[in-house]
Parts: sequence; C-alpha cells; structure tokens
Amino acid sequence: MPRYVALLRGVSPQNAKMPELKACFELAGFTSVRTVLSSGNVVFDSVITDQAAIETAAEQAMEKSLNRSFYPIVRAVTELESILASDPYTEHGIPTDAKRVVSFFRQAPIPRVSLPLAQDMASVFLVRGREAFTAYKPVDKGPVFMVLIEKAFGKEVTTRTLDTVAKCAAA
Repeated sequence: MPRYVALLRGVSPQNAKMPELKACFELAGFTSVRTVLSSGNVVFDSVITDQAAIETAAEQAMEKSLNRSFYPIVRAVTELESILASDPYTEHGIPTDAKRVVSFFRQAPIPRVSLPLAQDMASVFLVRGREAFTAYKPVDKGPVFMVLIEKAFGKEVTTRTLDTVAKCAAA
C-alpha cells in the first residue's frame, strides 16, 4: 500500500495536539498513521492514490473531529525521497552551512516575481514541479525566507526544512 505524508499548514503545538491529528487521519480511513515532530506532519498508508482526494478526506476528517482544518498538502513518500536524492542546493551553489528549505504546493506554482528572489541572506532560487527551494542563513531580522516565499507565491503553501523532509520520508 502506498505511503503518504500530509504536510499541514499552520500547525504548532499550541493549536493542535499530535494524538488528535493522528486520530483524525485514522477516522478518515488511513492506516499506519504516525506524526513526525509537532509541526503538522502526518505519515500514513492509503488505498486512495489520488492526492487531491486524500487532501479532501484529511480536511473533512479534521473539520469533523477538531471543528477546524489545517490546509493539507500531500506527497507520496517516494516523491520526498526523489527530492532528497536530487539535491538542487549543491546544483545551484548553495553553501553547505545555509539552512535548506522546501516549500510544497498542491499545484505547480507560478511565481509572482522573478526568481531567484533574494534578501538578507535568504534566497528562493528554484521551482521544480510542485516544490520551491529556498536557502537562508539566520539573521537578526527573523525568518526573512518566509517573507520571500509569501511574496513569491502567496499563502497556499507549506514549508519544511530539508531535515524535516528526510524525517518524514523515513517515518
């Protein structure tokens, strides 16, 4: 049975408990459900293979159980493994000490501005398929890379570090 990851936008330990999210996905009929970290990553098996249908089922289950829904973006674990294997950061000369981030979209995004988009040691440098790739070095101004991502693509996106993507793929 295929394994998937639902990357939920806007989840934090303050607004969602991982056992409750796990229960929502089980209610939706998904199996072998696990949460990864506390930032809205749910890994599961599904007989449904259409990712849009999985997103809809997850949204409905969250609405029913939690009386709210977090915007889910679903990927097959094999897709995450391909992202990790492709390493666009090295390909694009991103320094090894930069934080590496992947933004996920339901549909292939069309940037609102020209890429690469850079500011204060952060850069959105590549769109490939339904993902955008960002790198940054922390600065005193806070998470500048998130401002760049929203400027380039809007808010129907969810973002994970490459380390979190690896943890989700391995779960």
